[in-house]
Amino acid sequence: MAEAKVKRMNLNVEVSLHDAFKAATAAQGKNMTDVLLKFIEDYVAKNGVTPKKKTGRK
Repeated sequence: MAEAKVKRMNLNVEVSLHDAFKAATAAQGKNMTDVLLKFIEDYVAKNGVTPKKKTGRK
């Protein structure tokens, strides 16, 4: 099975918030990426809009 394509996201966050998030996820035995991906998946499931399909060329 082919691996899903991924898109990198960057965001600016205060150092203290980053440090607190890193500590909180580590305390739960999780990594920051997995927690953020779960949040995004849940958010889109609840609030998301179906992406428009691309048709033809521009």
